[in-house]
Amino acid sequence: MCSSDLKNSVLAVSLALAASNATLVSAADLGDTSVKFTGYIKADAMVSNYSEGTLGSGSIGRDFYIPSLTPVSGGDEGTQFDAHIRQSRFRFSTNTPTAEGDEIKGVLELDFIVTSGGDERISNSYTPRVRHAYIQYKEWLVGQTWTTFMDVGSLPESLDFIGTTDGITFGRQVMVRYTNGGLQLALENPETTVTPNGGGSRIVADDNAVPDFVAAYTAKQDWGYVKIAGLVRQLSYDDGSGIDADETSYGVALSGKYKLSSGDDIRFMVNTGQGMGRYSALNAANGAVITADGDLEAIDSTGYAIAYRHLWNDRMRSSFMFSALDIDNDTTLTGLSVTESSYSARANLLYSPTKALTFGAEYAFAHREIEEGLEGDMNRLQVSAKDRKSTRLNSSHRRYL
Repeated sequence: MCSSDLKNSVLAVSLALAASNATLVSAADLGDTSVKFTGYIKADAMVSNYSEGTLGSGSIGRDFYIPSLTPVSGGDEGTQFDAHIRQSRFRFSTNTPTAEGDEIKGVLELDFIVTSGGDERISNSYTPRVRHAYIQYKEWLVGQTWTTFMDVGSLPESLDFIGTTDGITFGRQVMVRYTNGGLQLALENPETTVTPNGGGSRIVADDNAVPDFVAAYTAKQDWGYVKIAGLVRQLSYDDGSGIDADETSYGVALSGKYKLSSGDDIRFMVNTGQGMGRYSALNAANGAVITADGDLEAIDSTGYAIAYRHLWNDRMRSSFMFSALDIDNDTTLTGLSVTESSYSARANLLYSPTKALTFGAEYAFAHREIEEGLEGDMNRLQVSAKDRKSTRLNSSHRRYL
């Protein structure tokens, strides 16, 4: 990879970003680099009913489903209406051929969810956030993208941001990943989440000394594919005084998609491990709990998810989903206020009058129980409209970005 090729790739991303300032860009200035813009505008509206109170203003659980946030002790039943465009996203990708006949691929993707910004009173402004930012060259990927322990292909087509949240592995982070056919090996950015002894607010330690290691293999066939992934990582916490502890943890995940002859498909995942923490169900359980003598004890968890996608015709389709999570807490250490289990079920109907435009409605039911025995339900009806965009810029075109 020569320096001029790398410069072209960086320049392409920079020029694409300039589009937000209405800059005129000539494709000829990019040399052999091609630039592609994709993304979508998505508007969501939802009515959520909780059996035990409501979620506070600004809670992320009002934008999409998070298992650990279903209220279990609010008392009265409550209903809330929310509308937002925060899932809207844009993605720039570049491809630069090298003198050796290879390609350098660059990706930068942003959206607006899980960020701060203007309130709903006047502006509804939201700060963009980086989802993906990475470079690929030959078998190597360097940068931020989906964790190798996750299987994006097993996610269902859901109006919710994730859908089968209780039973899947999920995360994006910085990594170095090697891919050879179906094999992937990765060193990924570590982070440890800890439950205080006796319970209390989550501790985000940031004390790890070694990266997380993930190995995965995907076997593809005409009927679909199966992926198996393994995770090994160090859980670390040093409070600067009495606690300086490490614990090794692990996880395994099996997932895939099975295509039916009708064009329908079944998507699934099963994951289990000791100390998976933030990798599972959006950190519904922490990786470890502090013991009475200042050590770390990993927390076990198991999750599973399944989704069936049915095509009614060439413009209409539905997905039916179920996911569940079970956490094995040592309550003498964690206390009784931590999540013991959760599950959710969803069904939707999506209609695309044309390929780039989709309207949909989705009903969801979710249930959460904590170790104390308190439990709560969520019923949510969500409707969405999404307009998908795709534009390519290469050396044979000149256009305004």
